Amino acid sequence: MELQSVKKQQQNNPAFVVGNGTSRSQLNPESLLTKGIVYGCNAQYREYNPHHLIAVDVKMVNEIISSGYHKTHSVWTNPNKGIPTKNNINFFSPHKGWSSGPTALWHAASQGHTVIYIFGFDYQGTDGKFNNIYADTFNYKKSVDSATYFGNWLSQTEKVIKEFRHVKFFRVIEPGAFIPDKLGPTLSNLSHITYKEFSNIFPDTIYSDQMNQKSTI
Repeated sequence: MELQSVKKQQQNNPAFVVGNGTSRSQLNPESLLTKGIVYGCNAQYREYNPHHLIAVDVKMVNEIISSGYHKTHSVWTNPNKGIPTKNNINFFSPHKGWSSGPTALWHAASQGHTVIYIFGFDYQGTDGKFNNIYADTFNYKKSVDSATYFGNWLSQTEKVIKEFRHVKFFRVIEPGAFIPDKLGPTLSNLSHITYKEFSNIFPDTIYSDQMNQKSTI
């Protein structure tokens, strides 16, 4: 599916799955709320209200519950004895036992979307260090900590894309960003596009100081 064709289908309720790799710092996630359904992960509730918030780490879920966010917004997680309440929480059943990002991707694909855009799925660390937009904040590692092993996240992402062959996935990345072999051209329903190319489809979604990107795809 060419980007121009996708642009013509903007009204077909696309999904936006927003991870927390630092590459997505140029994205204005709140701007996506009127353009499709946004599936956010973990601490994103601190900055905006995605349509659905997915968090599977118990400490993060309990932070969300302590804030009261779950009382007025859609929150999804896995069943766990460490979660103090079942009120106003959506539990995956059955659940995957996966990380939050791939779980959010699977959940979006399960909801009937035919076009899904993926942000902040960077996989690699930054110069060998922890790569997360919320580094150095509560419930997150330090920015000077070693990069997190991403093999499981990557395998889980690959499984979703292979399972939902009828869905067209677009992973939005920076020019020259890391593209794992598992997410290469053998996955015919996955494309990698730049933030500049994404903003050509959905204007006013990228912070203006990032608009000097050049397309490399």
